Amino acid sequence: MPTIFDELLATFRAFWNGVDNALVHDAVDRIDWEMPERPLTPNALSALRHLDRLAAMPAARPLVELLAGNRGGFRWGQTYTAKDFGQGFIDNYGWLEVFGTRGHFVHDEIAAGVLLLGPHGVYPDHHHVAEEIYIPLTGGTEWRMGNEPFRPRAAGEVVHHLSNVSHAMRTGDDPLLAAYLWRGGPLDQKSVIAARDGN
Repeated sequence: MPTIFDELLATFRAFWNGVDNALVHDAVDRIDWEMPERPLTPNALSALRHLDRLAAMPAARPLVELLAGNRGGFRWGQTYTAKDFGQGFIDNYGWLEVFGTRGHFVHDEIAAGVLLLGPHGVYPDHHHVAEEIYIPLTGGTEWRMGNEPFRPRAAGEVVHHLSNVSHAMRTGDDPLLAAYLWRGGPLDQKSVIAARDGN
């Protein structure tokens, strides 16, 4: 009988398969979806309260409903501590790795999951070796990459961060939920916080 984790993987896969983008197609086609489940102890975070007010794009609603309805059943994580970005950030931030080196399913070459950020927050400039593909599932968030200024990204828009390119996100009145794929680098690397002058 399928478990909630099987449903998570199937729903997540269905979302990515529905994205009409050549870069995403290339990444998704390389995934072996027959991956073993990893037993993990569930972990809930303060940020999960934002799941109830996500205005997600239609294609992501089955995934959002699954996450919100089973928020205590998955292992949500945080890479940072209050010493990195402050307690306010920590109380409004978290990620769920569906598969990868730490996720509910084992995959050694690609890590994928969702990032959750509360409203009126900034995920400061950071970078990592792994290439990253993001898709915001909600609107109202601004993103920047390299030396570019922040600019709005629509729900469903593909955001591509190459290896070691600095990037940041800034939320407005609404929380952000974004799906991600990491590949081509250490999949459990803590991002390097990038020094930057101004906003």
